[in-house]
Amino acid sequence: MKYILCEQEGEKMGQMVDFTMEREGLVKPGDRVELKEDRASTMSGMMYYYTIKDAIAMSSNLKRPLTKLAGTVRRVEQQVSIYMVTVEIDEE
Repeated sequence: MKYILCEQEGEKMGQMVDFTMEREGLVKPGDRVELKEDRASTMSGMMYYYTIKDAIAMSSNLKRPLTKLAGTVRRVEQQVSIYMVTVEIDEE
């Protein structure tokens, strides 16, 4: 799970979050997506996890909540048995 803030060619980019997707073709780079936030109380404290609506892909647990629940798919990468979807979260 990547949870990064990056810049590219001097242009500030939004926060990138990776999601796991089990079926091919549900989203593609450039797609706008809405996210659903859920919370879990753990021994490590409150954790946040996100689902691309409607049940397309799911993130790992994050320690901090996202500021926006929308973003743009930047990459879909096929791995052994899943697809990793990287979403750039909208800026404030």
